[in-house]
Amino acid sequence: MTLPFLDAFLDMLLAERNAAVNTRLAYRRDLMDAAAFLAGRKISLEKAGEEDVRAYIVSLKDLSARTQARRLSALRQYFRFLCSEKQRDADPTRCIDAPKQGRSLPKYLDEKEVFSLLKVVGRKKGYEGARLRAMMELVYASGLRVSELVSLPARAVLFDRGLVQVRGKGGKERVVPLGDPAIEALRDWMLCRRTEGKQLQSSAFLFPSASSKTGYLTRQRFFQLLKGIGIEAGVMPDRLSPHVLRHAFATHLIEHGADLRSVQTMLGHADIATTQIYTHVATDRLTQTVAAHHPLAGPQRKRR
Repeated sequence: MTLPFLDAFLDMLLAERNAAVNTRLAYRRDLMDAAAFLAGRKISLEKAGEEDVRAYIVSLKDLSARTQARRLSALRQYFRFLCSEKQRDADPTRCIDAPKQGRSLPKYLDEKEVFSLLKVVGRKKGYEGARLRAMMELVYASGLRVSELVSLPARAVLFDRGLVQVRGKGGKERVVPLGDPAIEALRDWMLCRRTEGKQLQSSAFLFPSASSKTGYLTRQRFFQLLKGIGIEAGVMPDRLSPHVLRHAFATHLIEHGADLRSVQTMLGHADIATTQIYTHVATDRLTQTVAAHHPLAGPQRKRR
């Protein structure tokens, strides 16, 4: 099965939105899935009407609301592209509402838990200890995605200015300031790696690995090391991941009064709506605190 305008649509995503490879592959999969369904109704995707699209969305009823919404979004953008290219007169998705999604709050750690993790990793000795301390201090200080963290070039850290330069999703670049603990840990790490073999000394990556095909420490390996630290620090492994540290970075900034736009910039979010989830996390935590500690909260406490 072929979609005559699919490649042109994907090229547009790259040219106009700088969409990443994985994003384009996801659009291709979603649109091909819709096309396969519509082929069973003896109609092409390009000629589908509103009833056809609704029937397709209904067929996804066993999938999550998030997945349904994503596939409908792919169809919307594809049909709008066809309309802009004069291949259709109208968008058949214009009157179709996306499935309602419940608010899903990210997992997070409180400050005490993060400090416990950093305290444990601070006691680790040698090459691996210095590397893990530098990685954890860096991710908590900057909110980097794990893919950004492990593949970071050594030259990305500007020690004299206390900054790290990051190339994020879609090739977009951003600069994030680092605190003194992160800079200190990174300096110690750079000194430590100079004592290792020539391959690691000369690597362009900040966190090189001689055993990895990529030349840098894998995400999976960092995840494993982080789980081990969590067990020692008394943090349940199922609550801990590199992304949870990113969430902790954002949540703790918001709780200490950082403005949303600044957090958005540091996280590399294209849309501030994505960043707003952390205001909900902080608000929910305040609500829990009041419910647990206010003298007039709870059914067992009565006004005197």
